[in-house]
Amino acid sequence: MQEKEDSQSRAAGRKAHPALKAFMCGSVSGTCSTLLFQPLDLIKTRLQTLQNNAKPGAPKVGMFSVLINVIRTESFLSLWKGVSPSFVRCIPGVGIYFSTFYSLKQHYFLERAPNAGEAVLLGAGARAVAGVCMLPFTVIKARFESGCYNYASVTGALRSVYETEGFRALFSGLTATLLRDAPFSGIYVMFYSQAKKALPQEVTSSPYAPLVNFGCGMAAGVMASLATQPADVVKTHIQISPSHWSTTDAIRYIYTDHGMAGFFRGAVPRSLRRTLMAAMAWTVYEQLMARMGLKS
Repeated sequence: MQEKEDSQSRAAGRKAHPALKAFMCGSVSGTCSTLLFQPLDLIKTRLQTLQNNAKPGAPKVGMFSVLINVIRTESFLSLWKGVSPSFVRCIPGVGIYFSTFYSLKQHYFLERAPNAGEAVLLGAGARAVAGVCMLPFTVIKARFESGCYNYASVTGALRSVYETEGFRALFSGLTATLLRDAPFSGIYVMFYSQAKKALPQEVTSSPYAPLVNFGCGMAAGVMASLATQPADVVKTHIQISPSHWSTTDAIRYIYTDHGMAGFFRGAVPRSLRRTLMAAMAWTVYEQLMARMGLKS
């Protein structure tokens, strides 16, 4: 009886739509990477929001100072504050991204690999879809991590924002989010795909393929993170502010109070997190897709 049920579940898995399989692979990879690298995201958000309370002439605060301060004044587990909305956002969000990416690639590039420019559009398009779908949870995640709000749960936070600030607040920072996420994914996919294409076939198909994929992902992540850091700072300021700042308001505030350097606050922890998270997500995704017999 058990063997029959197992065979039926395997048959159902084989019959699942390829885009659904891509969604499941993306969700698994998103779960692993989110749990591992959440502390870096919290430190990045704290560094960016410390600017709001810093006195003129105050010494600069680094990521290790923030790390020690969080552990000392709160607790070690506080480094994972915001992991609940991160899970709610990233597990389906990464799944939506990879399923959209797979669907677009199968539709437009079934017979050939995309060139550099097409890879940018492919990655940016997939991320734009996922970013719009999951934006309310991105807002809640930023507020959890900032330490400026005392929400008890993701559901309670969504309800509180909706009741006190209106539906619009749940989609605050949409422009800055798209200006961050779409270029990040576009640049990432371009560098990642072109780096893999430049390698010999025997390397990419060897037992060391996961390590090669991870290395290509690391290089692509560094490039994409640095290019989109200013948009991330602007997005964070908009989403933690209850006063409905526009993108222009946030840019003006950051530049007036902190100069150009303000747009790169939190760049180190964000680059570390985004690079490691993207590299791991793509490596896990491609390995799972290969096990399912699908070309990623």
